[in-house]
Amino acid sequence: DIRNTVGNIPMEWYQDFPHIGYDLEGKRIYKPIRNKDELDKFLEKMENPDYWRTVQDKMTGADIKLTDEQVDLVHRLQKGQFGDVHFNPYEPAIDFFTHEVMIHPVTNRPADKRSFIPSLIEKEKVSKLVHAIKMGWIKPRKPKEDTPTYYDLWAHEDPNSILGRHKMHVPAPKMKLPGHEESYNPPPEYLLSEEEKLAWEQQEPAERRLNFVPQQYRCLRAVPAYPRFIQERFERCLDLYLCPRQRKMRVNVDPEDLIPKLPKPRDLQPFPTTQALVYRGHSSLVRCITVSPSGQWLASGTAPRRHQTLRRCRSCSGASLHASSEQSVLLVNPCLGDKLLYGATDQVLESYVPPEEERVQPVQWLTATSEEHGRGIRLTVQHSKALKQVTWHGKGDYFATVVADNSNMQVLVHQTSKRWSQNPFRKSKGMVQCVLFHPIRPYFFVATQRYVRVYNLLKQELTKKLMANCKWVSSMAIHPAGDNVICGSYDSKLAWFDLDLSTRPYQLLRHHRKALRSVAFHKHYPLFASGSDDGTVIVCHGMVYNDLLQNPLLVPVKVLKGHALTLDLGVLDVVFHPTQPWVFSSGADGTVRLYT
Repeated sequence: DIRNTVGNIPMEWYQDFPHIGYDLEGKRIYKPIRNKDELDKFLEKMENPDYWRTVQDKMTGADIKLTDEQVDLVHRLQKGQFGDVHFNPYEPAIDFFTHEVMIHPVTNRPADKRSFIPSLIEKEKVSKLVHAIKMGWIKPRKPKEDTPTYYDLWAHEDPNSILGRHKMHVPAPKMKLPGHEESYNPPPEYLLSEEEKLAWEQQEPAERRLNFVPQQYRCLRAVPAYPRFIQERFERCLDLYLCPRQRKMRVNVDPEDLIPKLPKPRDLQPFPTTQALVYRGHSSLVRCITVSPSGQWLASGTAPRRHQTLRRCRSCSGASLHASSEQSVLLVNPCLGDKLLYGATDQVLESYVPPEEERVQPVQWLTATSEEHGRGIRLTVQHSKALKQVTWHGKGDYFATVVADNSNMQVLVHQTSKRWSQNPFRKSKGMVQCVLFHPIRPYFFVATQRYVRVYNLLKQELTKKLMANCKWVSSMAIHPAGDNVICGSYDSKLAWFDLDLSTRPYQLLRHHRKALRSVAFHKHYPLFASGSDDGTVIVCHGMVYNDLLQNPLLVPVKVLKGHALTLDLGVLDVVFHPTQPWVFSSGADGTVRLYT
């Protein structure tokens, strides 16, 4: 059968291909379809009478039924006989060479000289080998060890034990031996008085020091039968049956191996380490601070002691500043820095054209008077309730406010250029603590007391609901890349969320001893900080990798101290410098401190 002209090669080369070779015209020879499972093979074995003489041809992959001659040939080869039936291995042999010694042999040459004279060449070879062995150049073969390859599995077992589990057998604890109080004639100090007997009877059985009352008899024959004998024996057997006994194996673990391998802080520099400046001037606690985008100016907001109203200040990406006073948001142009920049800000605010039809808004927009304009105030946004927080969008035209209210009017979004405000939520989801705009994508983060909800502003739907696993979220910050969020809480926890990983915290940090008031990310360096009522600012290294499979690296690097506790309040706000690895903090002691 020369249909398969692939040649004399191993047919395993074709086991992953649908064909098994090529014919004389160069076309593929496909394997026969073999889709028989074990059940089909068994049925064929039972039903096909020629199954025992059917074999597979490896060259063509087809099943071939052996003929009687081929089967006979196989049987002969299995028995060790010759393949040819007509071959006779016992034919009479012809003795070509006789065993008798002839007078004239076939060869009668004399023996060579080399057959009886020692060879000089071999002598030189032997002497060289001897010299090499003496010098250690050639080492003799090591004798093979005659140790058996098998070994005794139970060589180190206890010789008295039958099985391995007997080695772990723990004997039952022995019963306590009787003391003097159990004697039939105990000493007088062991006998109970009437008051002690009455107290013993009133006690619970588990609280009694003795489970019997010592009694005195004149002789051993007068001792009656013990009434609790069967009950005690039953309890003893019950303890032995129900209470398992095992030998605890001590695990030798190095305590250093349990500590995670973190890089050293000096390898993670730069980060703020020392207090460089203290800004004084406020008479009461400084609620909030902000740094201009150029990093040259610092603004701070305070809460007067008389009204205890919250005054917040934040800067947007332009040259404007806002401050909140009780129920109003004041948009202020401080006229600092680049003249073109803050001039363009005034142009944007003054280019407003009121619509033909007045729209109903939840707030009231008021243009500043000439006196207020001289002080830098450009617009006033009046709310119905006291304000808790104001935050700017990254592009500077939108800002959001949080009002101290439990209704659906807690969060409002305002557009400065159009002087338009709107309420993005129809119903209240709980007490809102703070809100933030996503730095890159159109997402809006709303933090309530227990959850952080992420809304898509384009689709106007809820995207994610982050569970903070802490009570009363106090503050929130978003990583500049936008994929990680940190939340501070009043129960001394800082939760790091990886938005691509899970809705639960990737890591909970419990570094502070008191409530966290503020958290912040640096815009360029892998740093984040948290301020707490314990008067400290903890700076941590938070490296977020571009590789999505690698988790963020969180390492606390420095504890910054300096603020004095006032009215049980410590650090109230923390903000990083926009370009330098510096951090500003404001506290209840009326100071703002710079750490570099």
